[in-house]
Amino acid sequence: MMTRALYNLPNWNLRSPFDQLDFLKKEIDSLSGAFLRGTPFGALPGAGVFPMINLTENANVYYVRAELPGLKSEDLDIQVNGKNLTIAGERKIPSEGDSAKYHRSEREAGKFSRVIALPGEIDAGKVKAKLLNGLLTVIIPKAEEAKPKKISVR
Repeated sequence: MMTRALYNLPNWNLRSPFDQLDFLKKEIDSLSGAFLRGTPFGALPGAGVFPMINLTENANVYYVRAELPGLKSEDLDIQVNGKNLTIAGERKIPSEGDSAKYHRSEREAGKFSRVIALPGEIDAGKVKAKLLNGLLTVIIPKAEEAKPKKISVR
């Protein structure tokens, strides 16, 4: 604190030199993380991963829900292999024409593929999928040996 006052350094309302080091470490981590991910500074975390998914489970099934706005079921290829679910497809965005002047272009078109590792054994023959309003829901039944078994205590 005294050093900042003597040498007219900026005061960032930090209480100790260690607070200042913590602040610098957070800034460096933020900048290096953005650089290593290949995303522009200020981009949302996880940007570039398409589709974004949630993987949940209950006692009998796994649920994979993926956001796929604007896609149709014929644009998708869904496969299970072992304990992996693969969602692949192609997102097509209509062209605005040669005369269009873009001010911002954030939506990407093209092929994508996402492999989701499932936490347990599955019954691949009973997997079901539906696409409704841009939300893909894949219902993956667990294999009998993966389901929890109740053990009675005597």
